[in-house]
Amino acid sequence: MSHHRITGVFSASATPLTADNRPDFALFTDHCRQLLAEGCHGVALLGTTGEANSFSGAERRAILEAALKAGIPADRLLPGTGVVAIPETVELTRHALSLGVTKVVMLPPFYYKGVSDDGLFAAYSQVLEKVADTRLQVILYHIPQVSGVPLSIPLIGRLIAAFPETVVGIKESAGDFNNMQAIIAAYPGFSVLAGADPLLLPLLKAGGAGCITATSNLVANSLRAVYDHVHDEARAADVEAAQARINAYRTLSNSYVQIPTIKAMVGLKTGNPAWKRTRAPLMPLGDADYAALAESYAKLP
Repeated sequence: MSHHRITGVFSASATPLTADNRPDFALFTDHCRQLLAEGCHGVALLGTTGEANSFSGAERRAILEAALKAGIPADRLLPGTGVVAIPETVELTRHALSLGVTKVVMLPPFYYKGVSDDGLFAAYSQVLEKVADTRLQVILYHIPQVSGVPLSIPLIGRLIAAFPETVVGIKESAGDFNNMQAIIAAYPGFSVLAGADPLLLPLLKAGGAGCITATSNLVANSLRAVYDHVHDEARAADVEAAQARINAYRTLSNSYVQIPTIKAMVGLKTGNPAWKRTRAPLMPLGDADYAALAESYAKLP
C-alpha cells in the first residue's frame, strides 16, 4: 500500500467539553496521546465525531494549537478545515499550515444542496488556489447523509487532475462499498479511507488506504491489528477477531445517537464522566439510555 500518499488508521476523535461547555484542552490532548499510544497513525480532529461545526473558528484554531502545544507531532494531526464559507476554509487551512500541519480533511461547502459538480469544483479550486501552499495535502470528505452534498466520482477526478500533488485522498463515509471500489478503480494511488469501521477489512483487501473512524476512540488497537496484518494469512483469524470486536463496539455506539454515545463510551472506558458532555444541538444521553449503555458496554469483548 506504499503507493498511497496517506495511509493508516486515523481517529475521528471526539472533543471533550468543560462544565461551562468550552473545549477541554487538557482532556483532549490526553486523549490524543492515548489514541497514538493505542496504535493510531494519526488523529483526524475536528470532524463530524469531533462536533467541529459546533465550534467557532477561534475555538477550532485553539483546539489544534492545544494539541501541538501538548507535544502531539504536527505530521500526526489531520484537522477538518472545510466550512460553509470559502474564506473561512482558506483561513483554517492556512492556520494549520502555519503550525506545520500539512494534512487536512476538507468538507465541501454544505449549506446549499443540489449544487452542481462545476460549483463544487469551483469552491475547492478557489480554496486551494488561495491557500497556494505546495506542502498541503487534502483529504476530501464525503459524508452526504450528513452534509447533503455528495462528491461524484467525476468531480473527484477533476480535482485530482487539477491538483495532483494536493488532492491525495478521500474520507468515504457514505458507507457504500461499491462507491469505494469504483474510486479505487478509477484513480490508482488515490487514498480511499473508510469512514465506517466495518468496511476497514474489506476496503484494505480491495486496495484501500486505511480509515478515519469514530470507533477508533474506543478500540484503536483492534483497528491497527486489522491494518497491520490484513495481508498476513497466518494472522487471518486474529484479523477477523479484531474486525469482529470493532464491529461490536460500532454496533453498540449506533444503538443510540452516535456521537453522544461515542463520547459516553469514551467516558466509560476512561472512568471520566466529563466525556458525556456534548454541545447543542447534540444532547448527552439521558439517564436511562446511559445506564443501559453502561450495562451493554461492560459485556463487550
